[in-house]
Amino acid sequence: MTKTIVSGALAALLLAGSAYAQAPAVYTWTGYGINVQGSSKCPTYKMTIEVTVIGEEVKGKFTQEGRPERTFETTLDKGTGIKTAAMVGGGGMMDVIGQIKDGDSKIKLDGYCKFEGPLTKK
Repeated sequence: MTKTIVSGALAALLLAGSAYAQAPAVYTWTGYGINVQGSSKCPTYKMTIEVTVIGEEVKGKFTQEGRPERTFETTLDKGTGIKTAAMVGGGGMMDVIGQIKDGDSKIKLDGYCKFEGPLTKK
């Protein structure tokens, strides 16, 4: 019985250790917006986007200069893709689309303006 308890405890520690072994990968992009239909000021809006990936879990935050920070959470689809939506001020939504792939990570926020570009790993 003692052997079973020790084996179970060891298995639990190994599983917990593998969860901690996955270090977060953090990516960032900063740039200006692109106009969408009905917008004309987007090229003057500076946005910073940060994406943190741990395993399949994705957490992001984005801040347009002079505005509050917004967030999103999702999981990677098919191992590399990001697709979700994020709330912005006034009840609006931004589509969040991207991919996390060695040498080709990118992000796009699409809503009142488009903000898109390559993600740089920190």
